[in-house]
Amino acid sequence: MASDNRKFVRFGVAIGVILISLGFLAYTAVQEDKSYYVTINEIHKLGDNAQSKRLRVGGNVQPGSIRQVGTHADFVLTEQDPATPGQTQTLRVSYKGSEPPPDTFKDNSQALVLGEYGKDGVFHASEIQAKCASKYAPQPGTASAQPAKGY
Repeated sequence: MASDNRKFVRFGVAIGVILISLGFLAYTAVQEDKSYYVTINEIHKLGDNAQSKRLRVGGNVQPGSIRQVGTHADFVLTEQDPATPGQTQTLRVSYKGSEPPPDTFKDNSQALVLGEYGKDGVFHASEIQAKCASKYAPQPGTASAQPAKGY
């Protein structure tokens, strides 16, 4: 009878170790994948605190700023400064990913980058998502581009 109890205890301990290991792996994966969305204005205000976090930053690609070589791209994101209308905030970005930037990544497109803000003042991105606003806007002369009548 005592040997049966030992088998159950060993089995219970083994199950416990497996569950704790799976829980630890899930927790570390979630922590590694976690990122905070900030604006360009906010990233400048964070200062040194921005360097300790994985961040997601959005903005518009500054025309003429894209320098691409293979899968690497350097460019500048811009954003209107809410504190001073007419002024823009800028953020230099260096993308080094395993894939080239998407086809929609062009001048004036909206882009979202994921990565880390370096001590050098450059945002080092590992992912880029881009949306070309003109691609989704209604074409001139179509029914959806005409002003609504009534009211």
